[in-house]
Amino acid sequence: MVTRCTWCLASPEYIRYHDEEWGVPVHDERGLFEFLVLEGAQAGLSWSTILSKRGGYRRAFEDFDAQRIARFTARRLSALLEDTGIVRNRLKIESAVRNARALLTLREDTGSFDAYIWSFVGGAPIQNARRSPSEVPANTPQSDAMSKDLKKRGFSFVGTTVCYAFMQAVGMVNDHVVDCFRWKEVRALGPEPRAR
Repeated sequence: MVTRCTWCLASPEYIRYHDEEWGVPVHDERGLFEFLVLEGAQAGLSWSTILSKRGGYRRAFEDFDAQRIARFTARRLSALLEDTGIVRNRLKIESAVRNARALLTLREDTGSFDAYIWSFVGGAPIQNARRSPSEVPANTPQSDAMSKDLKKRGFSFVGTTVCYAFMQAVGMVNDHVVDCFRWKEVRALGPEPRAR
């Protein structure tokens, strides 16, 4: 029998996400922005809610094309508040647009959202060796620094807990527990664990 992280066992959709995506390093800028928006949308909700609406988010937010989202008008925002395919929370919808605009400015300043975001872990995944889910923190010094800098650059819904969940999702950290079959597979995608 395959051993997995216990958090993913609630549904086939959760298992697929765990087995195929969670913890795999993402360097595609659209993919990174998608996870930043989705993790912000999840604040106060379950990840299963967001996973079930992921297709709706991709449709509503132009497949996470930041340039197109940055041009959303007040009328478009009002229409999104009626869209049952996403979480209809005004602050979270406005945040996605604000974050798209902030992302475009960040790219002008740094050249690459990918290089910028990965700089918080020195450009390579942190390979953790957690034995149980209770060992996984809600935030780290790296997520604290990311949150602080993103907020300074005009992003919203990027608290340190959201940033750490984002880091886990995009493979900046490997937080699969060591007895999960994915721990070794994801570890093989990055460097050897760092000395503590």
